Amino acid sequence: MKIKQELLHACLEYANKRISNYKNELETIKESIESNDKTGDDHDDSGNGKLFNDLEKNSQHLSDANKMLDGLKSISPNTVSDKVILGSVVKTTNNNFFIAASAGKIEIADGGYFAISHHSPIGMLLMGKEKGDTIEFNNNKFTVTEVI
Repeated sequence: MKIKQELLHACLEYANKRISNYKNELETIKESIESNDKTGDDHDDSGNGKLFNDLEKNSQHLSDANKMLDGLKSISPNTVSDKVILGSVVKTTNNNFFIAASAGKIEIADGGYFAISHHSPIGMLLMGKEKGDTIEFNNNKFTVTEVI
């Protein structure tokens, strides 16, 4: 279970960092909007239009990052299953995966793992599989060698 704990911890750090970055970006955008409102010409709001667009985009990214964090918090590193479920560590003949959230490649002492969402294309293919099952993704065959 140590592998799961390390991978989950790395994903939680990733999600928290994203949340912090988006919150900082939103504050910067809000300050810029306020600054433009105080100093800008009433007839020239071209800068604010882009800022409001950026505000909306970053608000959505923040919402997505919070959903990611909530999903990660629902994972118990102590859960054991023979089939791939949310929170599973899946070793295959090609790559190793952690079914949790799309957080990219995570290097731990045990090696490299791709943290992927169970909603991703490969995540959906892996869900429910067990040791010995094979999937095909991007013309590559993956055989599950271990589910932790």
